[in-house]
Parts: sequence; structure tokens; C-alpha cells
Amino acid sequence: MRAVIISGGTVTDYEILKSQVRGGDTIICADSGYNHAVKMGLAVDIVVGDFDSIGEMPRGVKCLKFPARKDLTDTEIAIEYARGQGYRDFLFLAATGCRLDHTLTNILQLNGFLQRGETAVLVDEFNKIMLTDSMLELCEPAGSIVSLVPLTPCGGVTTTGLEYPLLNAELQVGKGLGVSNVMAAENATVTVKRGRLLVIVARD
Repeated sequence: MRAVIISGGTVTDYEILKSQVRGGDTIICADSGYNHAVKMGLAVDIVVGDFDSIGEMPRGVKCLKFPARKDLTDTEIAIEYARGQGYRDFLFLAATGCRLDHTLTNILQLNGFLQRGETAVLVDEFNKIMLTDSMLELCEPAGSIVSLVPLTPCGGVTTTGLEYPLLNAELQVGKGLGVSNVMAAENATVTVKRGRLLVIVARD
């Protein structure tokens, strides 16, 4: 059981995002994320937020409206709604874009999911973004770009299946040692003994 949360970020290729959605997913839109869902031809289960971006509540769809003056972003409201329904597996679409403040906030949300033992992935047309503090298995086409970006100082970072292997490496915040590695085959692993590590599968 997975919640797909669609935010109001930048989208140029709807087919890539739509391909990430599985049958049985629950589609939760944060405000203008509803417009993206419509363009992907998705059946929306609920729209939440203050509706300042979409303009008005869509008809024929369940909606929960919140005041514009609030402490949570619309995406955070969608997360809290999904958690209240018992979801622990999340996919985020259209959660990145021109608004760097929203993009960073949404990426850093991964920290809270990790603390709760939940699964969460952010996907846009160019990136798949995950966070780990232990071990992560990757299944991606050979040649895919994989970047390891420490959210905190990371120790004991070891990889298998990547073109440039790491063995008990130390990755520091703001240093590019883990950037632009490459999948040598279709399967790889990333292990970290200390710290929290963003794992980004990217394409140019």
C-alpha cells in the first residue's frame, strides 16, 4: 500500500512521472499537484491544501481545504493526511522545481521518513532521490549516474556494482567525492555505517 503525493513543482515530461505510478497506489495531490495529476490522466483520491495555487477546489474529487495562514506546506499536509490513513510507503512526484525553498524542504523531508522507519522516494524527470543510514540496494540500467551526497558527515561508506568503488570511505558535507559515480551493472549496493546519505540516481 503506497501513497503517491503529487506536489506543484515543475514538470515538463509527464510520461516519465506517470511511469512511476503503480496500480493500487493512492493518489494524493497537494494543491496544484492536482493539475499535474490531470495531465497524467491519473484518478485522484484526494486533494489537500489551501488551494491558493489551483484557484478553486476541483469538482467531483474529495478535497480538504486548510487556511492559507498555516505552519505546514501543502505537501506536508498531504504527508500528514497519508500517515493518518496508515501509509508508510511514499512516492513523491513534482516535488522539485524552480522554487528552491520548496525543493530543499521536500528533499529534507526524507530525514523524517527515515527516522520513522518509513520508505520514501522523490522522483522528477531527471532524478530519483533517496536517503539511507544503513544499506540501500539499487536496480537501475547500467550506465546510470549515481551520486552519494552526505546529509550529515558519513563514515564507513562502501559500494558494490559502481564503476568507482568506495571502501569504508569518509564523505563530508559539501565535498564532491561521491558525486557522479556510474552503475557498472543493473544492481548495486550502497552501505553507510555512520551518518545519513542521500543517494541520487540522475540522468542528464
